[in-house]
Amino acid sequence: MKKIALVCSGLIFSSVANASALYFYEIGTEDTALAGAGQAARAQDASTIATNPAGMTRLPDHMFTGGLQALGGDINYQLDNDAQQSPGNVLNVTPNASGFYSQKINDNLYAGIGLYGNFGLGLDFGDWSGDRVLKKATVAALTISPSLAYKLSDRVSVGASVNANYGFLSLTRNVNGNDEKDKDHDWEASYRLGLLMDLTDQTRAGITWNSETKYDFNVNATARLPQGDYRLPISAQVNAPQQLMFSLVHDIDKQWSVMGDLGWQDWSQFGAPEIRVNGQQVNNTNRMKDTWHTAVGVQYRPTEDWRLNAGVAFDSTPYRDQSDVSLSLPTGDEWRFATGAQYQITPASNVGFAVEYLHMQSSKVQTPAIAAGSYDHPYLWFASVNYSYQF
Repeated sequence: MKKIALVCSGLIFSSVANASALYFYEIGTEDTALAGAGQAARAQDASTIATNPAGMTRLPDHMFTGGLQALGGDINYQLDNDAQQSPGNVLNVTPNASGFYSQKINDNLYAGIGLYGNFGLGLDFGDWSGDRVLKKATVAALTISPSLAYKLSDRVSVGASVNANYGFLSLTRNVNGNDEKDKDHDWEASYRLGLLMDLTDQTRAGITWNSETKYDFNVNATARLPQGDYRLPISAQVNAPQQLMFSLVHDIDKQWSVMGDLGWQDWSQFGAPEIRVNGQQVNNTNRMKDTWHTAVGVQYRPTEDWRLNAGVAFDSTPYRDQSDVSLSLPTGDEWRFATGAQYQITPASNVGFAVEYLHMQSSKVQTPAIAAGSYDHPYLWFASVNYSYQF
């Protein structure tokens, strides 16, 4: 059971960067500098396609936004049994990129497309006692998001996106002293609907709904251990729940703007991450509950060329009991602290950077008993740059 659980951990870790109970908002755009605050109402560049497609009606006739991002941190698992060699930190630094284009079709209709990595992690367990079952795991995904937005009036717009999501999984293990790789991929569809309203000349509100996305990675592997050959037909599901996001942005004056979010993710529908080994469910206790997100942010414009950003966000844990979490989904309450800046290079272009620290609540794993241990003070960091050009 210990060996099976460790394989499952490697497979499901992909959900940490897709959404998992974390529901990551960071895709290399200015939103990272605000910890996501105001994401469904801000609409300051073409990346609004990913947060609220209705926001395209606030953009110039043609606009491109692109971003580059790196993710790192410490996701460290220590076994309670000190006689066993623990994996330690299994998280590698992971790159990400995004690109968005928006275009005005006529006075009321806008169209755009987004291309971005909605999850991707590299895991390296190294040369440890379980490397015959799992040594390395790589998960990557790409989302293509064609979108439309329409002005119902000068103050109200609606938008929609149809997302084609591609996921890829690769596993490497030690087989008779040599590294052996197995891989799988999956296509899944999802949808996004958005509403944007100017409540006053200085205040706007946005509401976005995202449908759920399920990735099914099927990997067949044989683990050759001293006790004998273990044939493990494993199917792991990596799920992103449906979510609602409500955002407000208020421009106090020409220099200061404040913004905030209130969000909900439907994690209770998934119960626990489902893993099947030889047709039997493993670790299928219903531990999950819905999660809530809130964020506040501020923008300060000291000059016409600079825009300074800062934000704080909180996401509640998806677990009913933090002392009994799934080995395959280490998470808890999350705090985000972010800052960054945008610089107007020319009247048509700007460049920006963002950094963010994400602290996760510690957790304990009780089952299976042979793999009992803890994730103590896990954290992640993000660093990104973005560029926008209008024409």
